[in-house]
Parts: sequence; C-alpha cells; structure tokens
Amino acid sequence: MKTLLRLFGFVWLAGFLAALVGALAARQRVEVEDDPNANEVALLASFGPLEFRSVASAFGGGTVECWYGGGTIDLRSATLDPAGATLRVRAIFGGAQVVVPRSWPVRAHSVGFGGINDARQQALVDESAPVLTIEGMCLFGGFGVLSERVDRPFASAVPV
Repeated sequence: MKTLLRLFGFVWLAGFLAALVGALAARQRVEVEDDPNANEVALLASFGPLEFRSVASAFGGGTVECWYGGGTIDLRSATLDPAGATLRVRAIFGGAQVVVPRSWPVRAHSVGFGGINDARQQALVDESAPVLTIEGMCLFGGFGVLSERVDRPFASAVPV
C-alpha cells in the first residue's frame, strides 16, 4: 500500500510540474489580443487575473487560456457575428466566468477533468439567435457561463 501511495504522489507531483512548465511556456507562446473592439480575441491568464470586456460589433470568438489563473470574460456589450462564434478554451488549474446576454444560445463541449457549465435559465434563451460555441479542454479547472458577473471568490454558480 505504501508503494502505491508513493507512486500516486510521484505521478501527481510530476503532473503538477509538467503543468507548471506548460504555463510558463504559454506565457511565451500566446500572443495576446485583448482589444475590446476586436472581433477575434486571444486571452491569457497565467498565474494571474484575467479581466476582459468586449464591445465588438461582430464577435467571432477566439482563444482563452487559463493556466493557474482566471477571471471574467464579459461579452454582454458585444454583438455576435451573424454566423455565430467559437471560443476555444483551455483551463489548467484555472478557469473563468464567461458572462453573456441572457438571450444568447451557448453550446459547450469540453474534455478532461473539469468542464464548462451554462448556469443560466434556458427559458430566456433565443434559439433563433446566432450561437456562441465554447469548446476546449479543462484539467482541474473550468468555465462557467452566466448572465450576471459574480464577484465573490469561490461563489457557486447560481442561475440568474
């Protein structure tokens, strides 16, 4: 039993260190595009906070990477591209809340140990509107889709 626990501890530590190296590499690799008017964004939270508010006239999506960090992506002032938008996300020991208008339909797909949860009241969603698709990978982290920003740390996502 002791050998099994040691092996588990070693594997956990090796995974943690690999993710740490990945986070540092992401800081070098990702070219951040965080202009509020941009229709395509590239956002990064690496060992720190992420605060982004879009006012794009035809938001088409982009990428979001949260490595040991996270925060808020506020899209309530943006207009979705008529063809819809795809937000590709990656959360490694991090994550963010994605704040969207109540009427936006959101489709989420993720793999890993974590996920993407739409905590909004689905009765208020306009199914005929363009769709925001959020897809990605979550390892011990994730993304919450809300209609109102939650400013309390560690607050549970409550439908609004």
